[in-house]
Amino acid sequence: MTLQYASTRGGMDGASFSDVLLAGLAPDGGLVVPEPVPVLSARDLDRLRGAPYASVAAAVVARFAPEIPEAEVARMAHDAYAPSVFDHPDVVSLSLLGPGVHLAGLSHGPTLAFKDMALQMLGQLFEYELTRRGQRLTVLGATSGDTGSSAEHAMIGKRHVDVFMLSPLGRTSPFQAAQMYTLDEPNIFNLAVRGVFDDCQDLVKAVNGDAEFKARYRIGAVNSINWARIAAQVAYYVFIALHRRFDAQPVDVAVPTGNFGNVYAGFIARRMGAPIRRLIVATNENDVLAEFFATGTYRIRDAAEVAATSSPSMDISKASNFERYIYSIYGDDADAVRLRFGDLVAGGGFTVDEDARRAIAATGLVAGSSSHDDRIATIRRLAAEQGVVVDPHTADGVKVGLDLRDPDVPLVCLETARPAKFAGTIEEALGAPPAIPARFAGLLDREQHVAVVDAEIDAVKRYIAAHGNDAARP
Repeated sequence: MTLQYASTRGGMDGASFSDVLLAGLAPDGGLVVPEPVPVLSARDLDRLRGAPYASVAAAVVARFAPEIPEAEVARMAHDAYAPSVFDHPDVVSLSLLGPGVHLAGLSHGPTLAFKDMALQMLGQLFEYELTRRGQRLTVLGATSGDTGSSAEHAMIGKRHVDVFMLSPLGRTSPFQAAQMYTLDEPNIFNLAVRGVFDDCQDLVKAVNGDAEFKARYRIGAVNSINWARIAAQVAYYVFIALHRRFDAQPVDVAVPTGNFGNVYAGFIARRMGAPIRRLIVATNENDVLAEFFATGTYRIRDAAEVAATSSPSMDISKASNFERYIYSIYGDDADAVRLRFGDLVAGGGFTVDEDARRAIAATGLVAGSSSHDDRIATIRRLAAEQGVVVDPHTADGVKVGLDLRDPDVPLVCLETARPAKFAGTIEEALGAPPAIPARFAGLLDREQHVAVVDAEIDAVKRYIAAHGNDAARP
């Protein structure tokens, strides 16, 4: 069966990777999924075990993009993960946090966040396909902290892409905001939204839902609603699970997540055949996902209920990629997804039935939550016992991972960012601010370029119309 792409809500099928790469959200408001999910054979896994990161990434992404020549995918992966872009020779580092507990370093890219792992590849894919078509793309994204800077840095100098990034005003760390707002590039535009991340995400979906506006400005996406970004994230799960350190033994992976994109990529890696036994979902006080895995109820919070925490990138109550997971749980049943995400979520959420609970158990996902006190204690303990300083989101993952670990199975905790991005929390935990990499010296003092807008679709559309590339313009 030839791999094609469909919508979780049933209103699109037969699309190619190149089409969904540029489209982002499906026309019916659903999320794009591959049919079928490709599988890595035992021979593939043996060949990739211990291979360089770029080779693993090329092999994984090529499975999802059959129409792109494999040599081109390999070239893009080589450029995306070059030593000039990532400052670790292995791209992804692996260090010990204790017996049987490992930290996967995913923050060696240009913005010190795991989002670089996917977005550097996404930038290469955009430029390849837009050059081939002779088109421009207007990327509209939402960020709770790290996606924005990673996406913007990946698109600097890309001749065919304009980026409009929405971030919640005052809800990112000063370092995260400065990484975005200090950019002064002709194709980068930052909008700070008066609201929370969920408002930003809703605005992106609303703009995508206006078919005429989307076509006129060729709106695409860099958030994990874009399947190409998920595909690029799958690569680091495959790389980690096949690391020679584990000698072909399956691993458990603890994943800090708010929007479910990171852990969903692990879910896909597991379906592809990567030796991952369990995925441990770690949330902060905004514990919508932990509550779901404990009770079977997915309960949306309104903006007033979304707590502002010391792991702000996870301050989310509407986990976009969760729709893809529910689609799988219900056996790729678009009617079931359309009911839940088209109707029930708007009314506050839904509860899955017992058959779905059994299907969830079979996927190997479990979940827990972490608090501010937990983060502080975890940061202090790792610094004292291991000499390792982690950021607060990674601390959430370590805390929940250790709570739920099986001592007979290697546990890998995914790092999300360098501690420099969250100086206030690190100073609270350790009594001193974290070291700032030399290339970011003086970042907080640089001039910032950002427009503040209300959480209204018309405000965002007006800004894009005033500054973007109008495809209808002669």
